Amino acid sequence: MPLTDETPELEPSGVEHARPLHSPSRVCLLIGQLGLGGAEKQLVLLAKGLSARGIRTHLLVLFERGAREEDLRDSGVSVVDLGFRRRSLGRRSVVGNVRAFVRLVSFLRRERPQVLQAFLFHAYLLAAPAARMARVPVLVAGRRSLGFFKKGNRPALALEKISTRWTDFLVANATAIADEVRQDEGVPAAKISVIPNGMPRNEFEPAEPAEVLTSLPVVLCVANLAAHKGHRYLLEACAALQRTGSPCTLVLIGDGPERLTLQRLANRLDLDARFLGARADVAGFLARADAVVLPSLYEGSSNAVMEAMAAGRPVVATGVGGTPELLEGRGVLVPPADADALADGIRQVLTDREAATALGRRARAWALANLTADVMVDRYLALYRHLLERRSTS
Repeated sequence: MPLTDETPELEPSGVEHARPLHSPSRVCLLIGQLGLGGAEKQLVLLAKGLSARGIRTHLLVLFERGAREEDLRDSGVSVVDLGFRRRSLGRRSVVGNVRAFVRLVSFLRRERPQVLQAFLFHAYLLAAPAARMARVPVLVAGRRSLGFFKKGNRPALALEKISTRWTDFLVANATAIADEVRQDEGVPAAKISVIPNGMPRNEFEPAEPAEVLTSLPVVLCVANLAAHKGHRYLLEACAALQRTGSPCTLVLIGDGPERLTLQRLANRLDLDARFLGARADVAGFLARADAVVLPSLYEGSSNAVMEAMAAGRPVVATGVGGTPELLEGRGVLVPPADADALADGIRQVLTDREAATALGRRARAWALANLTADVMVDRYLALYRHLLERRSTS
């Protein structure tokens, strides 16, 4: 069932319509926690969109709540703590997790949702048996990243295979991820489709540029400071630019285990690199940036790239995972783990400002047509209706 070939026509706001046949009235969404990650952001956008369309929406949290819960204030979405424990603390932990699973099944039996959708690995492993026991008509599971973290983990792969067999449909947020699932997990094409991530309308609104005191062009990277994000190659690329007479100020937003190592490398390379840590006021830095860079070694579908597109900024990124689907013809794509190619891409954007502005304009227009939260929610609703109709006739 192709859901991304064309953008659905959105209904005018404020106009009430009869609920289409097989449209759900009760939906439950399941995730591990509500931190600041990209998957959590997409889950919250979906929950708010469903609730705004008059659907009774519960957001079930396995482990703990988090900062994203604030985004749900006054949305009508109910957040339910299930009380699972992440780390094994012996018999007490096992007993506690069994009780939490019983709590999940009991809630689903009481609420009787027509659709349960699980986000991320732990959630869809637990959702499959729970949905069966509670007789939930439709179970949907997300695939939001490439499966590198499961390679060689036979128990995880075996559990995933069982849960997939018990799941009605899988949704990937990029074609590259869907292709990997079909190839590596043997999932038939008819059981998986692609629904790209979405962004709220306010991310398309102009922001006041953040203050960055420098006379140099500003290159911005928004990503966790983890090895697979490729920051080392970005620092080396900036050093190459500096050696050839094109220095820049590098602004890094994000935190993680590689921070100290990267700070030492930046000092050794004598770079003007500003490590700002994790922060929520990214929009102002996007407005200030002359170029936005994502040097990942592998990637699913990048929220950071999408946000830069929405802001109309020129993007230089590695052509991995779902990034080419976002930037083909709308950004500069370079090979991963190649500092020289990355430096060339950044130089191209910083020196040809007219071409860079045109890239940013095309990226923003495409994002407005394809990547709004409204479009994403409508695509999920179309999928839910299709699956419920199929269930009713089977």
